[in-house]
Parts: sequence; structure tokens; C-alpha cells
Amino acid sequence: MQLSINRLTHEVDVEEDMPLLWVLRDELGITGPKYGCGIAQCGACTVHIDGLAVRSCSIAASDVQGNVTTIEGLGTPESLHAVQTAWIEHQVAQCGYCQSGQIMAAASFLDFNSNPTDDDIDYAMSANLCRCGTYPRIREAVKSAAAKLNGA
Repeated sequence: MQLSINRLTHEVDVEEDMPLLWVLRDELGITGPKYGCGIAQCGACTVHIDGLAVRSCSIAASDVQGNVTTIEGLGTPESLHAVQTAWIEHQVAQCGYCQSGQIMAAASFLDFNSNPTDDDIDYAMSANLCRCGTYPRIREAVKSAAAKLNGA
């Protein structure tokens, strides 16, 4: 089957029910999305499909319709996405394991809510778990990224 991932087309020969996460990691060597729980509850495996945040552990490769973007394709080393920049500025990462999923969730959220309140951010990001408890820094980084995306 063909999959469009990070603006490149990939031919993969895998079982139709193989989760997208394993196609990304094991077949293509794209390791940004992490395995956390395997049941779409933690968010470590979050990627975008046509801009929408989805859990790559719970979608079969054959069900993917659209362009997949992982953390590796969100920005470039020369031009990071506003969320990536805010994450660095606010020193969000502690252990870092959940951060690619957090960033992907935040970027998709800001595409749909460009002026979020603290409550909006807390609600939107509550589905992504962080064992280290960096939630206050996550909130500040999302607010900062929203301001950057809005031209402030």
C-alpha cells in the first residue's frame, strides 16, 4: 500500500491491520511517535492525518486516508513550528517521552482554536498524559505558540 508521510510517498508491504504506529516505527524508521499504551489512551503516539490529531497505535495502516505528519515533519531544523519553538522556550520537556505526542496534539488544537483560554488548553491537552507533570509548562507553551501563530 502507499502512504503519504511527511510529504513523501512510501510503499509499504504490511498486513492491512498493522497499526500505523508500527508502520512508522518498524517499517519506515520514523521514531518520533512513541508507543505508550497501545489503546489510544496516553497520546504518546499522536500524529496528524490531514491536520487532525490521531492516535497512530489505534488506526490500521489500511484505514489511513490522507497525509500523515509526524513530529519529524511538523517543522524543519531551519524553521520550527511555533509549538516546537514554544516548547523549547518554556523548557517543557522533562523526560521527553510524551513530548512528540503533546506537541502534535497542541499543533492540531491550535489549528482549530487560535485564541484558547486556559480552560480550553487544559481540556484539549488532558487526553495526552505526562508522567513528569509538566502540565503548567505545557499550558504556557500552548498560549505562547497561539500568540506567535496570531502574529503577536
